[in-house]
Amino acid sequence: MTPKTQLTGTAGPTTGAPAPAAPGIDRVHGTIQRIAANVEQVLVGKPEVVRVALVTLLAEGHLLVEDVPGVGKTSLAKALARSIDCTVSRIQFTPDLLPSDITGVSIYNRQTESFEFRPGPVFANIVVGDEINRASPKTQSALLECMEEQQVTVDGDTYALGAPFMVIATQNPVEMEGTYALPEAQRDRFTARVSIGYPDAKAELAMVDEHSGHDPLGQLRPVTDSAEVQELLRVVSQVHTSTDIRRYAIALVTATRNLAELRLGASPRSTLQLVRAARAQAALAGRDFVIPDDLQAVAVPVLAHRLVLTSEARAARRSATDLVRQLLERIPVPRGDTHDERG
Repeated sequence: MTPKTQLTGTAGPTTGAPAPAAPGIDRVHGTIQRIAANVEQVLVGKPEVVRVALVTLLAEGHLLVEDVPGVGKTSLAKALARSIDCTVSRIQFTPDLLPSDITGVSIYNRQTESFEFRPGPVFANIVVGDEINRASPKTQSALLECMEEQQVTVDGDTYALGAPFMVIATQNPVEMEGTYALPEAQRDRFTARVSIGYPDAKAELAMVDEHSGHDPLGQLRPVTDSAEVQELLRVVSQVHTSTDIRRYAIALVTATRNLAELRLGASPRSTLQLVRAARAQAALAGRDFVIPDDLQAVAVPVLAHRLVLTSEARAARRSATDLVRQLLERIPVPRGDTHDERG
């Protein structure tokens, strides 16, 4: 069996003296450890990927899983969904998929002589979108309102989505025939992007030993429910973020807009989601206040997929991930007490 995930993250110097955590933080840490152990029964040897997925869940965001075929993208999404006792739906994106196939449609009822709305698969707590880039941009745009405002508007009527609500989408960046690149507005609505990558030899051997005789997804059981997840989200939203930490986040995002290698830097939405993800990371580490380590641990998955490189940077084989890491080394880290403003 694989070891349990240690959901702490490692990056940069630790700032601020230890302080007792709020009681709810211990609950967050314990519940997330159980979810992580559950997911790792399916996704073997990828604790960092599991960490980013759980940070995204606690940040009330959406996750984009981008990698080559066969590394466990869909398995990660399904395992996370099955670990929570809530409503789950799966959408297989195809070129002929219509927006109404996602959001739902109004159908005329001849008996009542009125239109009735029939909800689509987006009306679930966790929506798994498989191969999202195989659908047309028109169909992809059906998720924009859902992901940002947690509501759906059909024929002039607005319908609220349930809470919690999370979209976990997968896409294959290699096989580009018959695919459509995600519009920048769509990518910007994903809180984080993660690439799973190939397992090392030890992890792949463990996967063969554990998965060859049975399907681990079929045996997975929920370890929490939607009501508890909503309580965890409430606790995480109250994690303290000092003025210095907020300024540090703004400095990182602003710096992306001034890089010569980028045609498009990170948006103000990026700043909000970076801070939310840092709060979630702090809660996973058992703290009720954010330190620079937390921001650095989530900066790459939150920022890199939003950056658009210039053609010259692509020709020089630069990557958005490398640029974000360089900014983390260059931007001064706040050294003050990160939890001294709590009242």
